[in-house]
Amino acid sequence: MFRPELTLKDLLSKANWKGFNLMKKNNIDKEQVLQSYLAVSAIKKKLLGKRLSYKEIFALMDEVSHQRLSPILTTYFVAAGFRNGFTSTELFYLTKAMADTGEKLHLKGIVADKHSTGGLSGTRTTMILVPIIASAGFQIPKNSSRAITTPAGTADTMEVLAPVTFDLRKIESMVAKAGGCIVWGGHLGLAPADDVIIQVEAPLSFESFDKVIVSIMAKKVASGSTHLVLDIPVGNTLKIYHFKDAEIIADKFRFLAKKFNIKVAVDINQALEPAGHAVGPNLEARDVLAVLEQKPDRPFILEAKALRLSGKLLDLCLANGGRKSKMNGEEMAREILSSGKALKKMREIIKVQGGNPDVTSDSIKLSPYRFEVPAPKKGTITSFNNHDLTVVARILGCPQDKMAGIYLNGRIDEKVDKSDILCILYSSDKWRLKEARETLENIPIYRIQ
Repeated sequence: MFRPELTLKDLLSKANWKGFNLMKKNNIDKEQVLQSYLAVSAIKKKLLGKRLSYKEIFALMDEVSHQRLSPILTTYFVAAGFRNGFTSTELFYLTKAMADTGEKLHLKGIVADKHSTGGLSGTRTTMILVPIIASAGFQIPKNSSRAITTPAGTADTMEVLAPVTFDLRKIESMVAKAGGCIVWGGHLGLAPADDVIIQVEAPLSFESFDKVIVSIMAKKVASGSTHLVLDIPVGNTLKIYHFKDAEIIADKFRFLAKKFNIKVAVDINQALEPAGHAVGPNLEARDVLAVLEQKPDRPFILEAKALRLSGKLLDLCLANGGRKSKMNGEEMAREILSSGKALKKMREIIKVQGGNPDVTSDSIKLSPYRFEVPAPKKGTITSFNNHDLTVVARILGCPQDKMAGIYLNGRIDEKVDKSDILCILYSSDKWRLKEARETLENIPIYRIQ
């Protein structure tokens, strides 16, 4: 096991690795050699279920963030963390190291933020919450991820409306102008080690609970967030299956938030099906705009969840911002949405990010290739499988094909007759559409009894 008192010469002789001998031969920086050895030693320790020090974790995150660690070794670390988990102290060290090895946003005053543990398709609350919070006068630089375990991420969906790739200084400028933004976090260099780890996790479509917590909090710290609302959906086919697990995760979030002096509100909620009408970038963007436009056929469950989360975040910001209001946070959020202020602010955000501010829900194109999926029998929809939905949506081409996706007609507890349309499949590729249709025969999204 590594001992701090070992000299560089000791390390090199003990390691006896071609890579380290090569470093020595070419006069590579001694500290770098030491850190590389320390990082690899940390992975070995974690594979054995041992605890890591901050020095070890920082060395590991620095190696990962600068891509000096091979993909294989990074995968070993991810697998070790998934299997063994981390102590609260290690979670703090990981979060701090991830944030400290990357760039940071520099904004003054209250910096509001929102994040979800994710795993639920078709629930694009962020794109409704951000313009609400910005309309209330609080800055909210929202950096979001692309799809990891769902058919589309917030960044994939926002990209339908405007560019999402910017540098940090541009983001600060956009927030100064519009009060908020919705951008892709993977390009920013905020907690860069996390972005590398996400690339390792993506092919397997999994994240450990501890990794989700660290990933979220590291980017909040690097973003300078001061007030945060966390959405933790729970469901049989989501990342988090049980409420007891959600409570454990919530406690870990609160522990880290306190460590970094971030005011946090946690929303643990049951999610049996998508809150929106659809999944896939274009379809989800239509859902978001329909809510902001207050269209009669908008997805009301998505609206209700976005208002609840916005309300909790506004309550936090108002309590610590010295501002008084006759309305509580959710009432204020509802007024901002129903009055059209949120839509106006969203158009402002779209414009400042280089998109078309005149875009509407009806102007977003749908694929010409579509298939209406009929109910196989008469009965009641009793359950919804989010995993199967994701499989079918990815076969259709999500998220790379922006027009690919699934429009959901059926909802849990609804009665259907045989041949009623349960959902509509979309894809820009007719062969992908055919494959998705055939797949649905073996893994149906809906359960009807």
